Amino acid sequence: MTISQSTQSNSNDLSSGSQSLRDLTTQFAQQGKLDAIYLRTARGVACTEAQSAVALIGQGLQGDRTAASQSRNPLGSKRQVTLIQAEHIAVIAKFLGKPIDAALLRRNLVVSGINLLAAKSLFKDQTMQLKIGEVVLEITGPCEPCSKMEVSLGKGAYNAMRGHGGVTAKVIVGGELSVNDAVICRVAEPFAPPQESLF
Repeated sequence: MTISQSTQSNSNDLSSGSQSLRDLTTQFAQQGKLDAIYLRTARGVACTEAQSAVALIGQGLQGDRTAASQSRNPLGSKRQVTLIQAEHIAVIAKFLGKPIDAALLRRNLVVSGINLLAAKSLFKDQTMQLKIGEVVLEITGPCEPCSKMEVSLGKGAYNAMRGHGGVTAKVIVGGELSVNDAVICRVAEPFAPPQESLF
């Protein structure tokens, strides 16, 4: 079998098998868990750890500076909530050669047990969402580190966090979320416009 034939065979196996790539991207081995919540009341001020928080649609977490600021985007900022994986915090600490306090990373939510990068869909017509407590979030992109991490964590912190800085999200459904809530990744339900009354 030639290389081109082998490639074609693998492609056919994926498309003709019981599960397509579209299906595979919606499946997770387990639910995640919300390990910690941090609110950033102002720039340069230490984060406040909370046991629960209220998410506001189109704004962010109540008490966080992002929710209090006015976005120039009429649809709201794409960085309303920031999330990071607990597993990546351990990686960053390993790269730095020392333990680190998650609060210093200035991410709102610390999540374990689920790959947050996989919570952003590969397909434009198949939106993925994260459900945490009453809240539904949509991942909007990566949350890259800034140069301030060098001050907070020490030399090399910027590079240690590259690829491990977490993700940003917007609030689709508001409500309360609490530490230890399950984190469930799911396909967004299709929008159904309200039907006109016949009477």
